Amino acid sequence: MEKFEDNYWQLRLTAVKEQLESNNFEAVVVQSAGEAAQFVMDKLLPESKAQSVSFGGSMTLSSSGLLDSLAAVENLTVLSPNAPGISIEEKMEIRRQGLLVDLYLTGTNAITEDGLLVNLDMIGNRVGALTFGPKKVVVFVGRNKIVPDLERAMDRIKDYAAPANAIRLECKTPCAKTSECADCNSPGRICNTWTITEKSFPKGRVTVVIINDDLGL
Repeated sequence: MEKFEDNYWQLRLTAVKEQLESNNFEAVVVQSAGEAAQFVMDKLLPESKAQSVSFGGSMTLSSSGLLDSLAAVENLTVLSPNAPGISIEEKMEIRRQGLLVDLYLTGTNAITEDGLLVNLDMIGNRVGALTFGPKKVVVFVGRNKIVPDLERAMDRIKDYAAPANAIRLECKTPCAKTSECADCNSPGRICNTWTITEKSFPKGRVTVVIINDDLGL
């Protein structure tokens, strides 16, 4: 990376970190998804004394290798809704149980420059856990998710993230065919519940790990 570009991102990500901290989030800037995973393993997992962990759907989280590392930790219960060979009903029950774990891991659809987390969910387990339930929540976010304000965050999600995810997941929705939101009534609609997290409560319950790379949708 060119020196000026590196300086640009360091300044911008540091500014977002400071805004998040002013909103009672814990926040840290790291340089890669792998470094984000190591931060959780070395610092957050021991500090939280977590005995149970679960997670929401996140390409950024999956790319970090963190889930594999957690699966190898002795005496740590990892509730995985993606476990092979389980039924739809079992997946749903694991998601329900995931709302009461010690440590919950997820991504975010967008983050504003003034430190808001903005998400749009299909089932609601991801945003539900972010809002209430797990004792500690960790959010992985790539720098490409940063937008100026709430309006741009919602535009980003509806215009890009949601249709792109529908295509990736091979959903039977209009946007999966056209790449454009039709505000549909499809049974497979993935856009059901908005959340805007303005502040972490209690203070420090949510840690946002900002990654200096373009990751996820």
